[in-house]
Amino acid sequence: MNVPNTPVLVVDDEKNMRASLRDLLEGEGYEVRTVESAELALELLGRERFFLGIFDGQLGGISGYELLARVRKQWPGMMALMITAYATPSLAVEAIKAGAKDYLSKPYAPEQLLHAVAECARIYQLTEENAALRARSAQEYSVDQIVGDCPKVRELRRLIQIIAPSHATVLILGESGTGKELIAGAIHGLSTRREKPYVRINCAAIPEALLESELFGHEKGAFTGAIRQKLGRVEEADGGTIFLDEIGDMSRPLQAKLLRFLENGTFSRVGGNEELQVSVRLIAATNRDIIQAIKEHEFREDLFHRLNVMQLTPPPLRERGNDILILAEHFLRHFGLTVSRALKGISQPARQKLLGHHWPGNVRELRNAIERAVILETATEVQSQSLPDFQVEAQLGKGGAATSGIVINGTQSIDEMLAGYERELVLQALQQNNGSLTRTAEQLKITRHALRYRMQRLNIQDGNDIVDEGSATKADNSSE
Repeated sequence: MNVPNTPVLVVDDEKNMRASLRDLLEGEGYEVRTVESAELALELLGRERFFLGIFDGQLGGISGYELLARVRKQWPGMMALMITAYATPSLAVEAIKAGAKDYLSKPYAPEQLLHAVAECARIYQLTEENAALRARSAQEYSVDQIVGDCPKVRELRRLIQIIAPSHATVLILGESGTGKELIAGAIHGLSTRREKPYVRINCAAIPEALLESELFGHEKGAFTGAIRQKLGRVEEADGGTIFLDEIGDMSRPLQAKLLRFLENGTFSRVGGNEELQVSVRLIAATNRDIIQAIKEHEFREDLFHRLNVMQLTPPPLRERGNDILILAEHFLRHFGLTVSRALKGISQPARQKLLGHHWPGNVRELRNAIERAVILETATEVQSQSLPDFQVEAQLGKGGAATSGIVINGTQSIDEMLAGYERELVLQALQQNNGSLTRTAEQLKITRHALRYRMQRLNIQDGNDIVDEGSATKADNSSE
């Protein structure tokens, strides 16, 4: 095992014992500091960090046991071993209760001490590695990764920064592929719980019969195959955040148990009677129409109100205007580095094709499209033919509420819903006419000027990046 860089603090009022411990530990590669009293130890602890303290129980002045209590209170991450020449069972119990990792009586075998120190070093290294992993996880999910400049995305980033430091429950409602998991991670990364675990569960990916056990754990023998006790994910997330994705697919009986858990953080493992309690922040997300699910008695209204303390609704990509191109450039840089391709940008015809698509799969679909283009492209810029033809994808947006944009969920006014529907009609017409404003205006039975006005009002890319009448005519002539 690698020896920690952080030193060991030895506190003993016997000079020979301090020297003996120093030689023993330094011989194994540990860095050691020695002091003769608890008072000097506290002074040194105020200036330097130690992963382990080895304390003699009987010290002049402040005792080793009192020193242990102070260390556990002021430096809870530091471990301690107690050594005494007056070992009794009651003192051993007192030391362990006070937080000592082990208790040794003089005289002790050097191997016994080294084994105890090595175990503390192992625990320390695991703790440090977990902290580093959590720090990297927090960096992976940052608010800066929510790319875009449209008003709704700017407002979303602002709300995340306001909401994150609180402990409030958050409900994220949005279509599949709009970045709900990224939002949840950004909230945890900006919260006061960011050093604690961030646990994610996809409720739709776990069979209904196993989801309760996954969440709350089970006792040995709770059901066939439960050969040992299993801690639930809520226990793993104690002190941190748990993200329940696709919560709209959770069964009603389990919804009732989740509601109880949200009230005060208490729960019982499957097959157990003991009531346990944890401190966990819950973030939930669903792509379902939650109001419709409540009306159809598939989701509990009281659970909705309990989850809906803070609500975030990431906009679908089709409502984000020029963010389509901003995101495309972002993914182009990302995948260009991945495959070591120096692509300079996206050609004008490819940009028009991206802007004309309806994006039923949202940001996830755009990411996949750019990844495909980077792999296939042989020119210095992404060309239109390297992008998908979107024929299959376009069918996903035809018919029903998905294409009409009319999903009555109580969060939009009739004017907002009509504007969304109008925007989708214009985008589809532009796509069908390869970006030609003239042909699109003719198809929609409006003037070209009226089309430009609608595009500006609906935040659709302006005419500078759309095929104009002249280029469309040239294209028509060249094809004849």
